[in-house]
Amino acid sequence: KGAEFWLERAQGKGGSSLLLLDCRPHELFESSHIETAINLAIPGLMLRRLKKGNLPFPSIIPNHEDKERFAKRCKADTVLLYDEATAEWQQDNGAPSSVLGLLLQKLRDDGCKAYYLKGGFNKFQTEYSEHCETNLDSSSPSNSPPASVLGLGGLRISSDCSDGESDREPSSATESDGSPIPNNQPAFPVQILPYLYLGCAKDSTNLDVLGKYGIKYILNVTPNLPNMFEHNGEFKYKQIPISDHWSQNLSQFFPEAIAFIDEARTKKCGILVHCLAGISRSVTVTVAYLMQKMNLSLNDAYDFVKRKKSNISPNFNFMGQLLDFERTLGLNSPCDNRSPSEQLYFTTPTNHNLFQLNTLEST
Repeated sequence: KGAEFWLERAQGKGGSSLLLLDCRPHELFESSHIETAINLAIPGLMLRRLKKGNLPFPSIIPNHEDKERFAKRCKADTVLLYDEATAEWQQDNGAPSSVLGLLLQKLRDDGCKAYYLKGGFNKFQTEYSEHCETNLDSSSPSNSPPASVLGLGGLRISSDCSDGESDREPSSATESDGSPIPNNQPAFPVQILPYLYLGCAKDSTNLDVLGKYGIKYILNVTPNLPNMFEHNGEFKYKQIPISDHWSQNLSQFFPEAIAFIDEARTKKCGILVHCLAGISRSVTVTVAYLMQKMNLSLNDAYDFVKRKKSNISPNFNFMGQLLDFERTLGLNSPCDNRSPSEQLYFTTPTNHNLFQLNTLEST
């Protein structure tokens, strides 16, 4: 139908309205998008949760106001998704094999009237450029987007999406402070850098372990676990009172956490970063530290930590905060010659700064 009629529905004029969801990478959305559209963004490592149906749809909307707008309108309005250029989408007999298909299916399973825009943004912009918002100051769409953020479009999902994360329901606390530590949790802290150790609550209470690794600084990323040796003068503590829950804003503590870790480095002391199980909150802080201090993209920092500690699994909200942190730092993952399917996984370091980390490991 005509663009004016179409946009009237998008703006809620004259009867049932249309809710537009832009499934392209953030950089492309910032460069240009259809009026009133909401941008979706999803880290590659969340695909497994999305495929298994454990990822609540609003969690892939990075903007809080957009998230509220979606929640208010998704059931009452018709939802229209668009990517860069999908011309035809066929639903498979089994699970959808493209991310666009997964999103459509997820919305329909949730009771939404969901459709996709044939030809995507490219076709719409060609025919109705006057209804596209363009930011001339944004980086060119031709620049490579971060590998850690997928253009959802027609990307295919491999049948093997395993990335080592757990199958926990992300709608609740993923490391609930009353839950047992997972059975595959190492019984000792994992060395990330020569002075930086990642561990669990048990590690923080073991004097033998702390002494063995020369740990004098302890970063406690929980609201209620005690700083066991705080009053004996031997250890320096910092506590970040955050629960492992989707509603928590851990990123507000990134600056002071990073400064605390760096203080231990300058004092030539070991530092233990821990939460309860050592797989979500402490991992998020550790990844943020590597991103800022080593100029690593989220993709590379996450991959580096995962190769050291295979059972890490930050909750999806913390991953979204790390994505925002990556943009704040102006970091990009070079999109080398890897195919789209290879970009779905955090398995291969791409940033040259990883050489610094490998050098540190050998010293």
